[in-house]
Amino acid sequence: MSTEPTSVPESVTPASAPVSAPAAPAPEREQRAPRGQGGFRGQGGNRGPGGNRGPRRDNRDRPQEGDGPQMIEKVVFINRCAKVVKGGRRFSFAALAVVGDGKGKLGIGYGKANEVPDAIKKSTAHAHKHMVNVKLKGDTIPHDVFGEYDGGKVLLKPASPGTGLIAGGGVRAVLEAAGVKNVLTKSMGSNNHIAVVHATLNGLLQLRLSEDITSLRTKAGNA
Repeated sequence: MSTEPTSVPESVTPASAPVSAPAAPAPEREQRAPRGQGGFRGQGGNRGPGGNRGPRRDNRDRPQEGDGPQMIEKVVFINRCAKVVKGGRRFSFAALAVVGDGKGKLGIGYGKANEVPDAIKKSTAHAHKHMVNVKLKGDTIPHDVFGEYDGGKVLLKPASPGTGLIAGGGVRAVLEAAGVKNVLTKSMGSNNHIAVVHATLNGLLQLRLSEDITSLRTKAGNA
């Protein structure tokens, strides 16, 4: 008597076979905005469409209107003064600044404060209030001139195009602010920054154009 294995139909499940629960669907991953388009990880929280940065809250990138021509501001020297008191030392600062428009208009300012930024701000404001005009011939000076102030003595000579600004220290700062690009200079007196800067300004104020001299002579002859 032969025994043949009986096959269990596919539709019938044995009682001993464990019944597995249906697999839960995989959770959908959170859709994150690409970098720069919606505040992902603190990057570009204020960016507009296309990843371009929107307007800043402090308006720092907004162009300033109504400021007039661009001014050249240079800090020539910062002096520190220490006062000894019972608890230690107290420091104060003094700044010497030069301001100009690069077209023959410049000013010199001096300011004191307990902090360096405040001293620079005061000196710059003082320079803006004391602007003067000097006579220039293109990018150089019309003639030789010798400026003096206190112990400072500065000699200025015109130079041909391509010579450059042969100057240093306070003399260079004043000439750059005035717009001089080709000149020969020599400081022949004190090295004090205040004296040198004012001596340079004194020399620039002595400059005269040939047209001015001609007009004065014409008026004197007609008189």
